[in-house]
Amino acid sequence: MTDMTQTLGSLAVADAAAAGLAVEDLTIRYGGNVAVSGLSLDAPLGRVTGLIGPNGAGKTTTFNACSGLLRPSAGRVSLFGADVTNLAPPARARLGLGRTFQRMELFDSLTVAQNVRLGREAALAGRNPVRQLISTAADRRAIAGAVGEAIELCGIGDLAGLRAGSLSTGQRRLVELARALAGDFRFLLLDEPSSGLDKAETTVFGSILRRVVEERGSGILLVEHDMDLVMRVCDYIYVLDFGQPIFDGTPVEVRRSPVVRAAYLGSEATDV
Repeated sequence: MTDMTQTLGSLAVADAAAAGLAVEDLTIRYGGNVAVSGLSLDAPLGRVTGLIGPNGAGKTTTFNACSGLLRPSAGRVSLFGADVTNLAPPARARLGLGRTFQRMELFDSLTVAQNVRLGREAALAGRNPVRQLISTAADRRAIAGAVGEAIELCGIGDLAGLRAGSLSTGQRRLVELARALAGDFRFLLLDEPSSGLDKAETTVFGSILRRVVEERGSGILLVEHDMDLVMRVCDYIYVLDFGQPIFDGTPVEVRRSPVVRAAYLGSEATDV
């Protein structure tokens, strides 16, 4: 039995519990440097979970381990209750894990709708890329439905026919999110998705994230430096400093923590 078959078998049993992403005692070393040490976190479905900390705290490194781009030195990564520590990124994606990156990767010569469509086409193709070239009528209906729903959810219907290269940074962020949503991922890793957005755009983006969780029951793990966004949309937050987990709690608890204030938020942070 292959690792993938074993994982799918475990997934069928564990899925009923609606688990999301879990990390247990994660440690990642680069030679003699420990980038992340002993991190455990739980990010279930139906919740926006935040991961914050200063630059260099190990947040993106943690994301890379969760998505399969890095193999942990120690620890375990679970998705929907199944151990995926040794699975490659494509296998994790097929199980329902999606990710966005700090640097947006859109196809500027394609329209917004075409960019979003790629998310669903890639998900349907799986291990057989020929399906992206020769699709069935059922595939085409599924793609059209997923694209329409994702575009509506992100509020970018009026942009659907525009080329991605002509959009503002805020609009491009929404297209990137819509593409991930069209892929039908049940859990999303969002790496600084508000980067480059102004205050109004960030407010809209946060509202969309809440809709994704509340209407779809998805899970989100959010790395973000905009603390107003984090405190507004996250249900629970983990804090890293120099690769070490130093605190976790609700947004109110994080705001009030003297440990977090000293390491990250600063003494000017106020209670909420």
